[in-house]
Amino acid sequence: MTHHIQLPLTKEAAKSLKSGDAVYLTGTVYTARDAAHKRFVQLLQEGGEMPIEMDGAVIYYVGPTPPKPGQIIGSAGPTTSSRMDVYAPELIRCGLRGMIGKGKRTSEVVEAMKESGAIYFGAIGGAGALLAECIKSSEVVAFEDLGTEAVRKLEVERFPAVVLIDASGRDLYHDGREDYLTNGK
Repeated sequence: MTHHIQLPLTKEAAKSLKSGDAVYLTGTVYTARDAAHKRFVQLLQEGGEMPIEMDGAVIYYVGPTPPKPGQIIGSAGPTTSSRMDVYAPELIRCGLRGMIGKGKRTSEVVEAMKESGAIYFGAIGGAGALLAECIKSSEVVAFEDLGTEAVRKLEVERFPAVVLIDASGRDLYHDGREDYLTNGK
């Protein structure tokens, strides 16, 4: 099934998505990789204020390349999500509702997703230049000293992704493989 989702991601919208669904995301997405995640968790542990609104947020695991003249952003392909897994459960419990990346997630992340109704979307690795065309604006909003890994607020339009793990914990990496082995499709 294909869905057109307006962000921020509501609990109702998250619950309507199933593993394997195609989605087009429109609205605000934040970028953050492992260094930014570490700082987010440190802020939480110290009682500090988060630099972005986590409730309903979607974070894209990307460190975009610098834009060429006339571009909004450079290539913006997903990075491997497992690098954020040590930090993700705490952020999910703080309201993070969606993550975009590539690769499998740990059981701790999946359990936090099930408890909180979060979604893990997959974006196509190697298609960063094409994905960048869906980004209509980009603004650094936190941790500027991290360079390309600074937290950015992106406005995206029809950003294509697939639901890899849904709010019930159904995992396309597992279920898709099982379906193929059982049914040959």
